[in-house]
Amino acid sequence: MPFERFLPRLLIAAVTVVAALAPSAARAQSLLELYEAAHAYDATYLSARALYDSAPYRIEQARALMRPNVSLSGSGARTSNKEPLTEEFNSNTYGAAINGRQPLFNQGNRATIAQSERSLESSLADLDAAEQDLMLRLSQAYFDVLGAQDTLTTTRANKVAIAEQLASAKRNFEVGTATITDTREAQARFDLATAQEIAADNDLVTKRIALDQLVGADNVAPKDLAVPVVLPVPTVPVDEYVSRAAESHPAVRRALAAYDIAQLETEKARAQALPTIDAVASVNGGRGTIAAGFTGYNSGTSVGVQINMPIFTGGLIQNRIKETLALEERSRNDLDAARRGVTQATRQAYYTLLSGAAQVKALEAAEGSSQLALEATQLGYRVGIRVNVDVLNAQSQLYQTRRDLARARYDVLLGTLRLRQAAGQLTPSDILAVDRLLAR
Repeated sequence: MPFERFLPRLLIAAVTVVAALAPSAARAQSLLELYEAAHAYDATYLSARALYDSAPYRIEQARALMRPNVSLSGSGARTSNKEPLTEEFNSNTYGAAINGRQPLFNQGNRATIAQSERSLESSLADLDAAEQDLMLRLSQAYFDVLGAQDTLTTTRANKVAIAEQLASAKRNFEVGTATITDTREAQARFDLATAQEIAADNDLVTKRIALDQLVGADNVAPKDLAVPVVLPVPTVPVDEYVSRAAESHPAVRRALAAYDIAQLETEKARAQALPTIDAVASVNGGRGTIAAGFTGYNSGTSVGVQINMPIFTGGLIQNRIKETLALEERSRNDLDAARRGVTQATRQAYYTLLSGAAQVKALEAAEGSSQLALEATQLGYRVGIRVNVDVLNAQSQLYQTRRDLARARYDVLLGTLRLRQAAGQLTPSDILAVDRLLAR
């Protein structure tokens, strides 16, 4: 594996060590720390890693087909013969042989070796896909927890504001400046907010369990997003992402390797009609002993070339070639489908990210407007030109906007990672870039 692939991970490891040694009042974990933990714990990724580690051994097994092969064989026998009017005749024989073979020409074996070498690229693509999937799953779980925390926080803040409005409605009713309707409306909103708080708290517990399971730790506490924050947006046109995806996405690389392997399978099928040439050598020796005490020895050495040439196979070779050509066409279509699929996914991820970034700006403006609208409604309520339900609605709108804004920011960060994954370019350095946006 190229050394450059390890550079981002080495940087991440160094930053993680420094973060672990630095004193901190709260033990909230960064996205970087949790990625390192998940990288060493997640069973799905570790399975893909083990499969990749086995690939070089498969290559060496294939290369052994063109290397010398030496075997040792031995034999021993006792023969007993007895004929009428003669005495029993016994003999013991022993023999041993060393046989060697060195392939000189075998086109089928050479194609098998080439196939195994191309399968290494397929295994590497699978490993890259598993690592990118791990980064995205971890980031999704991380921001799911932060989103659930924000939802719970805004729900509780909304509940507190409703409680204050409920108390105000009760006081106004007691002094005769408001009707019982205001009190009941506020009580209904308070009860609803209580139910929403319970649901939000349960959702946070569920999201925390998912994150804990992913990193193999208990009670993981993610760091919050530092606000105000400048969210990343694409700086290159979509066509550049698409071109990268069509060439370097793991799915495309895997399909390209499969197409090459299918072509080599056709070459193997054609090679069945070619001769195979091997250099062979043998050294053997034996001893025989009879009851009369006579002992005989024999030995021999042979060196030569062995040629095997198929003449008639009953149509086996011709039909195998036709089969592999059809499978080769299938692999070519799979490659086209993989390229089209990643192209579509990349374009969708690109424009979804742009839409999400625009939505964040709109929600930031909506948050300021909702805050001003609430203040104006509260003032109008105090002077008697607005009713209680207007205040309750303005409060709900403000806290819902804050919740949506937080979620939209997380979606933009996730969208950035999804775009990199869709283009096949997601690396640990992207996790580091997102981690820098979290609170220190």
